[in-house]
Amino acid sequence: MNRFMPWMVAVALCAAPAGASGAFETDVIPTSAGDLQITFIGHGSLYLTFGNKVIHIDPYGKLADYGQLPKADLVLITHEHRDHLDSAALEKVIKPKTIVVANAAAASQVSGSRSMKNGDVQTIDGIKIEAVPAYNLVHKRDNGEPFHPKGVGNGYILTFGETRVYIAGDTENTPEMKALQDIDVAFLPMNLPYTMTPEMVADAARAFQPGILYPYHFGDTDTSKLTALLEDQKGIEVRIRRMP
Repeated sequence: MNRFMPWMVAVALCAAPAGASGAFETDVIPTSAGDLQITFIGHGSLYLTFGNKVIHIDPYGKLADYGQLPKADLVLITHEHRDHLDSAALEKVIKPKTIVVANAAAASQVSGSRSMKNGDVQTIDGIKIEAVPAYNLVHKRDNGEPFHPKGVGNGYILTFGETRVYIAGDTENTPEMKALQDIDVAFLPMNLPYTMTPEMVADAARAFQPGILYPYHFGDTDTSKLTALLEDQKGIEVRIRRMP
């Protein structure tokens, strides 16, 4: 594990390829195997650049013209909801050798994709990928069904060198999340009523202590509430980027 301190992390708030929302913010995080660049598209969508590899997370065409973004070597789909599994956006980033990894329900809709269930581990192009449960405990539909039932969706932990990056998907502060260890960078969703309140995110962060915490997929949620809730956690750097 590479438990860097916040001041050891390079940050580049620079223009990335323009999409529907204009230029994208980008952070650069050094790892033991080279720099990891994170480009923030918005909502639940990111792409990562590591060496000569590009990894897209939940591409969503409402946020960007994916035909103008770098093609993917790897795509991770957390679950099958249309704002995470957008077949039109996916088609624009796929090239002949692109590998698509998804939960079972999404994989059944994407020809040639690899299905991962909660608890599965794969290594692709030297990057270890762990599928983590993503589900609701509290927030439910009017019929009592959770917005995200247990055992369906995935979060993913990706390991770059010794740096572990957790992209939680649509979930609440589950026991499995709170039991995670050695997470250097975490993306936790904070949009209501589908995922977490700021209090839930803070509860999870206090439990597993990520070095850097990015709230994402936060819609209209006031991100300053999360910053205030964690201001006493000196080992956690909360970074707010354009991810509504």
